[in-house]
Amino acid sequence: MTETLLSVRGLRSGYGAVEVLRGVDLDVHAGEIVALLGSNGAGKTTFNHTLSAVVPARAGSIRFDGRDITRAHYRDVVGLGLIHVPEGRRIFPNLSVLENLELGAFVRARTHRAGNLERVFSIFPRLAERRSQLAGTMSGGEQQMLAVGRGLMGEPRLLILDEPSLGLSPLLVEELFGLIARLHGEGLAILLVEQNVAQSLEIAQRAYVMENGAIEFSGTAAQLLATDRLRQAYLGV
Repeated sequence: MTETLLSVRGLRSGYGAVEVLRGVDLDVHAGEIVALLGSNGAGKTTFNHTLSAVVPARAGSIRFDGRDITRAHYRDVVGLGLIHVPEGRRIFPNLSVLENLELGAFVRARTHRAGNLERVFSIFPRLAERRSQLAGTMSGGEQQMLAVGRGLMGEPRLLILDEPSLGLSPLLVEELFGLIARLHGEGLAILLVEQNVAQSLEIAQRAYVMENGAIEFSGTAAQLLATDRLRQAYLGV
C-alpha cells in the first residue's frame, strides 16, 4: 500500500467568530496528485493556510509524514517539506527573480541551493533569462512560474498549488498543467487546489470536492467525472 504522506482528520478552523472549515478529512499519498475542487469561497484557501500553519487549527488533526503538525510553527512545517505555493503568487515584486528563488531555500535545502537553482532554471528557461529582472515587472504567467520555482527550491515532499491557473491565458494554463504532470512523473506529491475542474481531473489520481467548508464527496478522478452532480455543478453538462 502506498505511504500516506498527509492525513487530515476532522479539521476545523476559521477567522475570529467565523468558522470556515467544518470537519475536513483528506489524505494525500506519496507520489500522487490529489485535486481539491470547489467554487470560490468554498474554504479551499483557508484549508491550505491551516495546513501551512498560517491559520491555526481549532480542532481535528494534521499529520505529515507520520508526525503530528496540528500545532506546529509554519517554519517547522516548511522544514518538513510541506511547501505551499499560495494563490495570487505572492512573489516579492521589488526583488529580482534570483533573489525570489533564493528565498525559497531559506528554511529548507539551503545547502542544495545552487543545484536546485539550476534545476529550476532548466524547468523554466525564461526565469534563467530574467534572473536579474525585478519580479514585479514580469508578466502574470512568468510570475506564476517564479512562484512555483520558488516552491521547488525548498525540495518539497508535498507541494500545495493554490489556484495556479488563476488569471492565466488558455495556452499558459496548458503549459502549467503539463508542468504539474511532469513534476508528478518525477515522483513529487502534489495537492492541486483549483476551480479548473476538467483539467485538474485529467491529471489527478483522486479528488475531493469542498462546499461550504466541508468535503461533499470524493473518489478517483474517473469516479468524480462520472458523477452527475459534479458534471452539472462544475462542468455544466
